[in-house]
Amino acid sequence: MYLLLKLLHLTAVIAFLGNVTTGLFWHAHAARTRDARLLAHTMDGIIRSDRLFTIPGVILITVAGFAAAILKSLPILGTPWILWTIVLFSISGFAFSYRVAPLQKQLRAMAREGAESGTFDYASYHALARRWEHWGAFALLTPLAGLVLMVLKPL
Repeated sequence: MYLLLKLLHLTAVIAFLGNVTTGLFWHAHAARTRDARLLAHTMDGIIRSDRLFTIPGVILITVAGFAAAILKSLPILGTPWILWTIVLFSISGFAFSYRVAPLQKQLRAMAREGAESGTFDYASYHALARRWEHWGAFALLTPLAGLVLMVLKPL
């Protein structure tokens, strides 16, 4: 049972980190076109993939991780590499919830408006996108640091 939980946990980590990474990549790829319709479509896809992969990934990472630790009799708050990974994962979640997700919705709205009106203010969009990219990178790097802790267990 422990190995099954560990497999589910790792699979969820891969899907989670992969989805966050590819979201940043696809947006950068679409932004090079400066096409409001393509950017709106890309942001729709990113928001949708968060619903399909990121959020379920968070749930599965948490449930399978806690269950595996309990099954292995690891003290969750007393095992430093688990504790600090939880802290990093939580920080990522707050960054996503309070910065990344709202900025994504704003970017999608700006791009949709620009596509519908035919007057797309790419400079304003780009300034907002830079903020989204920075928060997105932060929301990616914090759980990535947690992955390093989980694998290397240096603490």
